[in-house]
Amino acid sequence: MSAAIGLSMAFPATLSAQSAPPVFIDELTWTEIRDRQQAGTRSVIIGTAGQEQKGPHMVDGEHKWVLTHTTERIARALGDALVAPIVTYVPEGSWDPPRGHMTKPGTITLPEDRFVELLLHAGRSLKAGGFTQIIYIGDSGGNQRGMQKAAEQLNAEWAGSARALFIGDYYTKAGEDMRVMLRAKGYTDDDIGSHAGMLDTSELLYVNPKLVRKERFARNGGAPDSGVNGDPTKASAELGAELLKIKIDNALNQVRTLRTGGSR
Repeated sequence: MSAAIGLSMAFPATLSAQSAPPVFIDELTWTEIRDRQQAGTRSVIIGTAGQEQKGPHMVDGEHKWVLTHTTERIARALGDALVAPIVTYVPEGSWDPPRGHMTKPGTITLPEDRFVELLLHAGRSLKAGGFTQIIYIGDSGGNQRGMQKAAEQLNAEWAGSARALFIGDYYTKAGEDMRVMLRAKGYTDDDIGSHAGMLDTSELLYVNPKLVRKERFARNGGAPDSGVNGDPTKASAELGAELLKIKIDNALNQVRTLRTGGSR
């Protein structure tokens, strides 16, 4: 692998940001956003991540870094969309008493009703600012139901003056597609795991390897209470590129289908 190719694999988001106009609205002035709208950009993606433990070997903001990568590529592929700031405060379970991810320091939870309210107000705000299509995409399982509720409520409220799309295939369909792909390569379900295993680790290795502590890789995190299920030692940036392409392609297919009147 040449030095140039290696750099591109390690820092794909950085390189693309240097060579193309921004798509993140927090990197644009209001007049630049207005001008993009006047040129036909009327869709905006609201990505929901999560601030949750990812074992001893990955930073708690893994979902945010992955969504920063995927939503940028989805927006650029659509050609008429921008990306709102990533939502990182999402439902992560109970704090009294702490359960699940909440037993680990650094995880932040938001009750689902408050999460839905946040999504509703964000959607209304962006519509007021001239966007006519709000696209909800989430990188965590606990976010899916709330995004669907918000999209349904906004569509009822707006009655056709704008539209909200919930893109569940990015997470749910892509999750199964990724497992099928890895099984075909010979990996077992125990290798893949369900949290902070091969999938999450490979994705972050591709997007931002500096945020992965390779020296702490261990199957199932190396301890019963590690927060890891799966084998991060089998993760790689090359697998991450393939996995993220599945997420991006699933999201693009569903957005385009819904835009043309399809049901998913």
